[in-house]
Amino acid sequence: MIGMGSWPRAWVLAAVLGLAAVIEASVRAAVVGLSPQAALGACLLALAATVPLAVLGPTAAAAAICAATVISLVAFHTLTVAALVALLIALCGLGRTGAQLPAAVLATPFLVLALAGPRPTTSEAGVLTVLLAALAPAAAWAGIAYRAHRDAAERDAARQAVATSLLDHTARGERARIARELHDVVAHHISVIAVQAETARLTTPGLPAAGAQKLSAIGDTARAGLTEMRRLLGVLREDTGRTAERQPQPGLAQLNDLLDDAREATGAGTRLILHGLPAALDPGVELAAYRIVQEALTNARRHAAGAAVDVELHYTEDGLHLRIRDNGPGPPTAAAAGHGLLGMRERAAAVGGDLHTGPGQAGGFIVDALLPTKAEIA
Repeated sequence: MIGMGSWPRAWVLAAVLGLAAVIEASVRAAVVGLSPQAALGACLLALAATVPLAVLGPTAAAAAICAATVISLVAFHTLTVAALVALLIALCGLGRTGAQLPAAVLATPFLVLALAGPRPTTSEAGVLTVLLAALAPAAAWAGIAYRAHRDAAERDAARQAVATSLLDHTARGERARIARELHDVVAHHISVIAVQAETARLTTPGLPAAGAQKLSAIGDTARAGLTEMRRLLGVLREDTGRTAERQPQPGLAQLNDLLDDAREATGAGTRLILHGLPAALDPGVELAAYRIVQEALTNARRHAAGAAVDVELHYTEDGLHLRIRDNGPGPPTAAAAGHGLLGMRERAAAVGGDLHTGPGQAGGFIVDALLPTKAEIA
């Protein structure tokens, strides 16, 4: 209690101080020649000025000890050393609990007694009163200062924890951005290289065996690079959160170029279908739409080679309905899906949209996304 630590320690301290106070009060009573009744009263006051440290709360203990000390000074013109120590401990402990006003109020009576006492102060009671007038406020303010220092240290620790958490969050976001761009951009181009090398090997008439072998090696190397990149992306994605985009990025205006690249790489039909009146969308939404189309085309080349792909943009009052469908064999297996589907869902969620994937009614695979007009914080 009174900020003194554990409950057993408070009892031990109170017992030691109480025993010392009773012994001192008994000796003083015997030396002065007090009556048995007065000696008993002095001993009880000595206990009242020490035992509350263990049996009462901080405010009640400080108030009880202060009252017993004042009565001892006024009625018996004396005070035990143990009671003086207990009073200082109680006031300091009360200040440490944050009760600044009660601590200051309970230190005031000794100032009043010192000012109201006789001049010059030569008696034992007068000396003790002046001593307490100086030490009691000092003990109270020492406890208050300790509490203020501890609170300041806790606030500093909390600010440091927040700063560390923010830095860690920023680092995770940057790793997520790098992982997404690696997957959406670099992996896309490596996939194109692999498809073009394989297509050139199979469709170039009169190709020498050495040339075919080199094209096959190019394709194998590109596929191995994709495998290593997927492993790296798995490491980067382990503890990353949502991403934050920066630097100029492609949008829906570059979709035609993206589809032209897909046609040249695969030789398969790739159509862009528009519904509604095209409207200006938030750059973040356009980037998300572009990356979703890019990833869907990459998946189609990887899992449905040669399949025709339709990219539909349906502009509505609320935003953009984006659908990419192919006439391939259907959804990829869970093991083959990799980070592509996860990346597309993250792209949509990052701008406040929604994305679903699944088999088409007539076969093939469909990527269906609803994106808002303006990017929202997901």
